Amino acid sequence: MSDFAAETPAAGRPPRATLGSAEGDDVFGTFDPKVARRFLGFLKPHGKAFFCAQVAVLIAAASQVAIPALIGLAATAAVARDGRRLDLALLAFAGLAGVYAIAALLEQWISARLAQRVIFDIRRKMFGHFQDVSLSFMDKTHVGRIMSRLQGDVNTLQDLLESSTGAAGDFAMLIGITVVLLAMDWRLGLLTLTVLPALVVIRAIWLPFSKKSFLAARDASSAANSALAENINGVRTVQETRREAINFELYREKAQENFRAQVGASWMAQIMTPTVDALTGLAMAIVIVMGGDAVLGGRLQVGVMVAFIFYLQRFFEPVRVLSTQYTVMQRAMAAGHRIFEVLDVKVDIQDAPDAIALKDAPATVEFRNVTFGYDPERPVLHDINLTVNPREVVALVGPTGSGKTSIIALARRLYEVDRGQVLVGGHDVRDLTLDSLGQTIGMVLQDPFLFTGTIEENIRYNTQSATAQDVVAAAKAVSAHDFISRLPEGYQTRLGQRGRNVSMGQRQLISFARTLVANPQILILDEATANIDSFTEQAIQRALKVLFAGRSCIVIAHRLATIRDADRIVVLQHGRILEQGPHDELMRNAGLYFQLCASAHASFDDQAMMDDSLHAMRT
Repeated sequence: MSDFAAETPAAGRPPRATLGSAEGDDVFGTFDPKVARRFLGFLKPHGKAFFCAQVAVLIAAASQVAIPALIGLAATAAVARDGRRLDLALLAFAGLAGVYAIAALLEQWISARLAQRVIFDIRRKMFGHFQDVSLSFMDKTHVGRIMSRLQGDVNTLQDLLESSTGAAGDFAMLIGITVVLLAMDWRLGLLTLTVLPALVVIRAIWLPFSKKSFLAARDASSAANSALAENINGVRTVQETRREAINFELYREKAQENFRAQVGASWMAQIMTPTVDALTGLAMAIVIVMGGDAVLGGRLQVGVMVAFIFYLQRFFEPVRVLSTQYTVMQRAMAAGHRIFEVLDVKVDIQDAPDAIALKDAPATVEFRNVTFGYDPERPVLHDINLTVNPREVVALVGPTGSGKTSIIALARRLYEVDRGQVLVGGHDVRDLTLDSLGQTIGMVLQDPFLFTGTIEENIRYNTQSATAQDVVAAAKAVSAHDFISRLPEGYQTRLGQRGRNVSMGQRQLISFARTLVANPQILILDEATANIDSFTEQAIQRALKVLFAGRSCIVIAHRLATIRDADRIVVLQHGRILEQGPHDELMRNAGLYFQLCASAHASFDDQAMMDDSLHAMRT
C-alpha cells in the first residue's frame, strides 16, 4: 500500500487552504454588497437580456394594474346601461389581456434563458477553478462539500435568477395598486390597507422560527445523505461483514430525523400562505361591508367597489411573492458567499510569469536540500539531496510514512517545496510551465483512475493526437492488447465507474498503455504492482521493461523483488535518506534495506507455507 495516506494532510495536519466548516454553512445570509457586486459581474455580459426581461415584466405589471380598473369601468357602464362605454371597456380589456399575455410569456422565456446562461458561466468558472486548485486544498476538502457548492449552492442562485426578474414587476404592481386604490377612494383605500401592519408583524415573528426550522432541515438532510453515500461507497464491506441490518437501523434513525425536520420546515414554509389568505379575506370583508354601505348611500360607484375587490385579490399576491423572494434572497446570499469562497481559494501551483517550456533537456530529476511538509511546521522530508540521471532507474524504498510518495509528488510539482529546489532537466520546476512538465513526466499510481468512457478514450486520455494505431501499438507493447481484444467490443468497450468492470491488473495495464502513448522522458511509478496477483504481475513486469526502456525512472515498490534490478536503490526513513546504492551493495552493508529484505523474505516464506497447508487440506 502506498504511504501517501500517511503523508498527506488526511493524516490530520492543519490545512493550508480549505473551505469553511459544515457548521458555518448557514442557510441564510444577510445582504452583502460585495457578494451582490460579484454576482452582478456574472450578470453584466448578459445585460441586454436582463434589460429586456425587466421591460417585459414592467409592461406585464402595468397591464395587471390597469385591468381591474377597466373591469370597474365596465361594471359602471353596465349598471348605467351605457352600451358604448361598455364596448370600449371590454375592447380595452381584451387588448390589455393580450399585452399582458405576450409580455408575461417574453419575461418567462427571457428570464429562463438568462438564468441558465449565468448559471452556466458560474459552473464553468467553478469547474475551471477546481481543475487548477492545489492538491493541498483538495486533500483537506471533502468531495461531498465541493459537490454541494457546485450543485446545491449554484441551484440556489438559479432560483434567485429565475424569480428576481419578476421581483421588480411585483414591487411595481404593489405600488401601482396602492396608488390606484387611494386615487379611487382614499378613505376606503386607507381602511383596506390597515391589514398590512398585521402582515409585517406576523412576518417578523415568523422569520426567526423559519430560519431555525430550515437550518435543522438542512442539517438533517446532510446527515442522512452522508450516511447514505457512505453506505453506498462501502457496500462491499457492508456485505462482507453482514452489517446490513445494523446499518439499516442506523440509517432509519437518521431518515426519521430528516423526515421530522423536513415536515417542520415544510409547515413553516407554508404557514404564510394561509396567513396572507386570511388577511386578504379580512381586507375584502372590509371593502364589502364599508364599500357596500357607501354604494347604498350613493357615495361610491358600483364599478369602484368591483375594482376594489379585484385589486385586493391582486394586492396580496405580490406581497406573498415578495415575502418568498426575500427568503430566496437570503438563501442566495449565503450560497453566493460559499460559491465565492470557492472561487477565492488561492491557486498555489501555477505558471510563473516568465515560465519556460521544457524542451530538449536531459531527462534528469534533482533534489537540492529539499525540506517539505504538508503542514510547514511538521516536515515530512528533511534536507533531501538526490539526483536521477538520464535513463537511470532509481527505486525508493522505506517504511510507510518515510516520504517516498512526497518525493515523487514534488518531482511532478503537485506541491511546492518549503525549502530547497527540485530541478527537472536542469531547471527549477517553478521556472517551467506546468504543461511542459506534464508532458515530460508520466506517472502511474497504485490505484489507477480510469474515467467513464471507452478503453481507447482512456488510453489516449492525455494524448488526444494519438491515432487508433498508436493506441493499439501501446496496448500491445504493455501486454494489454490480448485481454482488450477478448472483450465484446474490444477497444470500444465502455468502462464503468472507475473502470470497475475490468480487473485491477487490467486497469493497471490500461494505465501503462496510457503512459506509453504519452511517451514521457521521465517515468514515475508509485506502487504500480502493489495490488496485483502473481500471475498478472508477470505481464506487468514485461510491461515495465517496455516502459523503462530509454527513460529515467523513479519507482516505489513494497515488493522488493520487483526493484532489485534497479540501477540504484534509495532507502528512506523518517523523511531522510539513510543509504543508497545497488541491491548487492546494500545487502552487504546490512543496513535498513537488508532488514527490509529479510522481513519481506520471511513474509514470503510464511505465505508459501500457508499456501502449501491449504493445498494439503484441499487434497
